[in-house]
Amino acid sequence: MLVLMEIWESIRDFVGTGGQVLYVVAIALFLMWVLMIERYWFLLAEFPRLTKEIVAKWDARQDTTSWYAHRIREAWISEASEKLDQRMLLIKTLVAICPLIGLLGTVTGMIAVFETMATQGTGNARLMASGISMATIPTMAGMVAALSGVFFSSRLEARARMVKAKLIDSMPHH
Repeated sequence: MLVLMEIWESIRDFVGTGGQVLYVVAIALFLMWVLMIERYWFLLAEFPRLTKEIVAKWDARQDTTSWYAHRIREAWISEASEKLDQRMLLIKTLVAICPLIGLLGTVTGMIAVFETMATQGTGNARLMASGISMATIPTMAGMVAALSGVFFSSRLEARARMVKAKLIDSMPHH
């Protein structure tokens, strides 16, 4: 319990130093990771079952060579592909938005620095430092959030392409 309190205090100090924009970065990061975990779950648990159903339906067909059969095969592959690609655009959008949210923090931090300079002059370095940290920490947080998202979303896309290719290979068309 004490450890959790210390972690919470550290987070509050970090947000206090970086400004309220860090909450927006945290929300975007949380949403991005929930969506990526859901996609990994779909790839590892749900899609193999869907693949087995589609391949079983294909193998049960007597006609696998006609033009009509090829259209059915393409439709099933297309449906499976659509399920694979669900929410990937939203994940990519969240990855792209994270640095922009960080830049919003930079702007608000610089406004705070200029406001301090306008009211206190340039002599009070301590007040200017808090504005500068509000300008740099959100940018760093947004970039770290985006980098984690870029790495894992690209791995997710590669895995989706691989399982789609396996599905296509397991449905031979003669």
